[in-house]
Amino acid sequence: MPHYISLMRWTSQGVAGLPGWRERVEEGERIIQEAGGELTGVYVTLGRYDVVEIFSAPDDDVAVEILLKLQRYGAEHTETLRGFTREEAEAIIRRL
Repeated sequence: MPHYISLMRWTSQGVAGLPGWRERVEEGERIIQEAGGELTGVYVTLGRYDVVEIFSAPDDDVAVEILLKLQRYGAEHTETLRGFTREEAEAIIRRL
């Protein structure tokens, strides 16, 4: 199943809602699971991004659906990357 890495920056609305952050993470996990994906991890980070979230989804279309559902509250700005495992990358490189 494809992996996705979301780099998130909290908006002012997201910062104001930090007391409910745990519930938002749990809701996000539920949204991902209902779409057939899995939440791998959520990390609060130092630097340019406030949070890194890693999840898997059946395909890119489902990943976009998940991201749109997660972003509907306006709590964060995201940049999402499609991640390839070492094995996936090696298989691609072998075809070159």
